[in-house]
Amino acid sequence: MDMGGSGGANDGVNSHTDIRARGWVAQLPDGWRPYALLMRLDRPIGSWLLFLPGLWAFALAAPGWGRGLWLAALFGLGSVVMRGAGCVVNDLWDRELDRQVTRTAGRPLASGTVRPRQALAFLGLLLLIGLTVLLQLNPLCWLLGVVSLVPVALYPLAKRVTDYPQAVLGLTFSWAAPMGYAAATGHLDGAALSLYAAAFLWILGYDTIYAHQDREDDALVGVRSTARRFGERTAPFLLFCYAGAVALLLLAGFLGGAGALFYPALLLPALVLGWQIRRLNIHDPVLCLRLFQRNREVGLLVAAAFLIGRL
Repeated sequence: MDMGGSGGANDGVNSHTDIRARGWVAQLPDGWRPYALLMRLDRPIGSWLLFLPGLWAFALAAPGWGRGLWLAALFGLGSVVMRGAGCVVNDLWDRELDRQVTRTAGRPLASGTVRPRQALAFLGLLLLIGLTVLLQLNPLCWLLGVVSLVPVALYPLAKRVTDYPQAVLGLTFSWAAPMGYAAATGHLDGAALSLYAAAFLWILGYDTIYAHQDREDDALVGVRSTARRFGERTAPFLLFCYAGAVALLLLAGFLGGAGALFYPALLLPALVLGWQIRRLNIHDPVLCLRLFQRNREVGLLVAAAFLIGRL
């Protein structure tokens, strides 16, 4: 999964696709448009989901509002750029497979509108911007940023060799939690690790929902996923993931010194996660996409709970 976003028809692509070439991207110059689509600027949900665990860390541990807002701005820019870089890496690995999957056949590398050499040059530019953002942080964050590149590179391979590529994605997309905590405090502790584990389980759950969009095509081309692994037993798996995530968020709040108001405030995002499980229909790809997208609101509600806990 590469954290796409809202569906919508696109010329030359079958009806169920995650490409939105008719929005604001259509107003870009012709030469820019394929690169905007390559880094998924038309679908910001992935950048949000990469950013939100970092926002949790700032809401819990930032020493003040000014520092928290500055870090949120840096991580927001970094999330857009690095999510884009991850999408380029993913599409370079998967361009042959993407041509065989309805939802992804129109992507720039799969369709040939961007060539691999051009994509590599664009990737270099994105990584340079990401490095500039990283250098604004402390040395511990530099180390964490470099280490994060390993799961980013391995995710496209994971879907070929394990039923749990979503776990590899979880390791990547939850990285903003310990990195954000380190940026805010200069160290890592039990609260940071609890945030990381909570984000990992949350991502493992919502990316399983996302993967159900491609379950049948994946089976044909040999791509593995937790959606294929659990099938009709997805709801119990989601219950395990989401319940574990909420429990670990409670632990992070306790270890991080959150006030008493944090605990009832966390009830609302927990209820939204339960609603996702109840609504799930793995045979409805459009519904799966919508449920996946609701996790932006879940993440924002978690951040709000941490902020309320500081009142």
